[in-house]
Amino acid sequence: MRALLFGPSGQLGREIVDRAARHGVTLLPVDRAMADLTDAGAVAAVVEQVDVDIVINAAAYTAVDQAEAEEEIAHAVNAAAPGAMARACAARGLPLIHVSTDYVFDGSGTTPWREADPVGPIGAYGRSKLAGERAVAEAGGQTLIVRTSWVFSPHGRNFVKTVLSLAGRPELRVVDDQYGRPTAAGDLAEALLVAARRMVEEPDGPVRGLLHFAGDGATTWRRFAEAVFKAAGGPAPVITPVTTREYPTLTARPANSVLDCGRVETLLGIRPRAWRDGLAETVRALADRAGEPEA
Repeated sequence: MRALLFGPSGQLGREIVDRAARHGVTLLPVDRAMADLTDAGAVAAVVEQVDVDIVINAAAYTAVDQAEAEEEIAHAVNAAAPGAMARACAARGLPLIHVSTDYVFDGSGTTPWREADPVGPIGAYGRSKLAGERAVAEAGGQTLIVRTSWVFSPHGRNFVKTVLSLAGRPELRVVDDQYGRPTAAGDLAEALLVAARRMVEEPDGPVRGLLHFAGDGATTWRRFAEAVFKAAGGPAPVITPVTTREYPTLTARPANSVLDCGRVETLLGIRPRAWRDGLAETVRALADRAGEPEA
């Protein structure tokens, strides 16, 4: 099976690249030299020209705060580009997997969000991702939109690496009233590769529409930070819990980002593992790579 992969150098993309062969998938990675994601026409042209069985879009503009000042760019990458991919896929009869986010919800309430729940993003990043979901769905064809949350890995920029870089500080103030399910990028990659094979082998099957995937167990950013230092061992700063109001950012974050992932077990036979297990693997990988330059 051959898959076209957008975003091969990101957190998720790198994990897909590392795992593809185990799933019998030959990847054709699309880097920036092949297609500028702000150019929808260039994105569509790549899909139109390659010989593949499926397209996976793991690329995104993820600078949540910066998106407030660069909403046009965020929309180009997160909405216009996926829409162009989806239309090109539909024209060729190719299935498409597109990755989205918990930020499409407004964060209200305390109940985990299900796929069919009303959306209502509260910032530019969330608006751009929701527009991407809608563009993909409206294109027709065989599409799967996978929402995830709080992604971390040994690669790129993420909460785990940021927290570890601050280990030498005497104190860290971390928000304790925002809830979510941390997700190891490797676990998400595994789920996407399983879904990809199912979509190719069962073109008229049930693997399509919306799907939530996140690590098992809800937590707060403060408790997540404490778990990072516990997994790493050694000295750690005192972590002081603060409220969202006490830790202002350029854009609002959802207070409740907890995703209900029941459908993924029913649809794919996959039960997300505890996020702490993925965290332990990530911390070990970072320790093994200590001193090496980021690839």
